[in-house]
Amino acid sequence: MSAGGSMPGAGAGGVDAEPAIRVVVADDQAIIRDGLVTVLSLLPYVEVVGEAADGAQAVAAAVREHPDVVLMDLRMPVLDGVAATERIVREVPGTAILVLTTFADDESILGALRAGAKGYLTKDAGRAELAAAVRAVARGQSTFAPEVGALLVNSLTAAAGSASARDASPADALVARFPQLTRREADVLALVADGLSNGEIAAALFVSVATVKTHINSLFAKLAVRDRAQAIALVRS
Repeated sequence: MSAGGSMPGAGAGGVDAEPAIRVVVADDQAIIRDGLVTVLSLLPYVEVVGEAADGAQAVAAAVREHPDVVLMDLRMPVLDGVAATERIVREVPGTAILVLTTFADDESILGALRAGAKGYLTKDAGRAELAAAVRAVARGQSTFAPEVGALLVNSLTAAAGSASARDASPADALVARFPQLTRREADVLALVADGLSNGEIAAALFVSVATVKTHINSLFAKLAVRDRAQAIALVRS
């Protein structure tokens, strides 16, 4: 275990300095772990209180030291970074997880965030970016590398689009495909495509059979089809 820059006893004017940010560094590659410890130890407001070569060691160090921040790699033996993050968030809730990894794909990012990570950097991050991220997550703020933030936004946007598509009714889809139709005509067309008779459509929509016939004649004209068979074929094309 390496000790970092110690906290000054008092600042100017006799005012106590802020407590040092206590950090555990978890990475299975010794050369990277040693480099991170060295970089963090040079920061006057950081104290490195533990090191871990795998996820299980990271959890043990967090439980033992109760650090402010765990700097967490994702791909590690014994217990990976996502599983270790889940356990630390559950067992040491006052500790913030800052992921520092080579991987910036959607699966890795979302997996880490779902596990409870407060920040996500790639190992391309510079010293200043790393230092700022450590301070941010220690204060309870979230922080992401720019490329990670872009991927996260794209992923969430795609997920929202998929959810909207799943939630859309058949009539919504028909209005989008055939904007010349009114919403009620799209409702009728969707039921025609489902094989319902005029009486069944009237009952489903709480209207008269005559109203259904009026809507059908109108939508047939707008879609340039002669009968139900052509309308159904158009919907299914």
